[in-house]
Amino acid sequence: METYWEKNLLCPVCGEKTERIGGSLFCRGARRHCFDFSAAGYLNFAPATATGSGDDATLVAARTAFLDAGYYRPFAENVTEILRQYAPSGACIDAGCGEGYYTSFFARSGYKMLGVDLSKKAIAHAAKRAKKEEIDALFAVCGVFSLPVGEACADAVVSLFAPIAEEEFCRVLKKGGVLVTVAAGKDHLSELKSLLYDTPRGNAPRADLPKNMECLASNRIAFSMRLDNKALCDLFAMTPYYYRTPSEGRERLQNTDSLSVLAEAEISVFCKK
Repeated sequence: METYWEKNLLCPVCGEKTERIGGSLFCRGARRHCFDFSAAGYLNFAPATATGSGDDATLVAARTAFLDAGYYRPFAENVTEILRQYAPSGACIDAGCGEGYYTSFFARSGYKMLGVDLSKKAIAHAAKRAKKEEIDALFAVCGVFSLPVGEACADAVVSLFAPIAEEEFCRVLKKGGVLVTVAAGKDHLSELKSLLYDTPRGNAPRADLPKNMECLASNRIAFSMRLDNKALCDLFAMTPYYYRTPSEGRERLQNTDSLSVLAEAEISVFCKK
């Protein structure tokens, strides 16, 4: 029997509705495009010409270790409370889900989850874990600006530290559906940046927050994390700093036994008018 999200999938090639037959997904268009479910149960909708591959294996491993240790659990719990208030039950898309930590967290809370991300390695990891832990969630490799689902099929979309595609999110949200965004606060990871850089800067406000949706609520959440060197290195590897930190900063990181780091985020709720 097809799940909710399988029933609402669209062919990423021609936009036609789809149907599952055995271990494959076929569209109902003239050419009957076919997409096979992996052994883990995810779908790869990325075009063959795609130039980006999302998170690599190193980053996926680091994120998994860090998030599974529970350091960012307060973010997951806060978003879950918001979902229960504004979308008590129903279908939710985790747009830019990475390795699926938050997707699985929300699925355990009773939501019908679809997790999408450009990283095949991240999606494969997410689907394998969900299958192993018997978590009811569907995962697909695709970008957040072109979601492979029909119009008005989601009660909620969550975007945690990921690009916000307002127009596309509005397309897939039901009338009155909500978008929950989690964006880094000004001082998020400030201690880590002070360790890595000689002149660290605060985080700038998000420039891609929705402009045509109604903001229902916004709040700041902040907490301190005491991280040993392994956790610090995992956190470092899952941030953009990993790609632009000079050797001096990397050396200071390697020589730091432990550090208290502030986690700060602005969590907002937007409603489709």
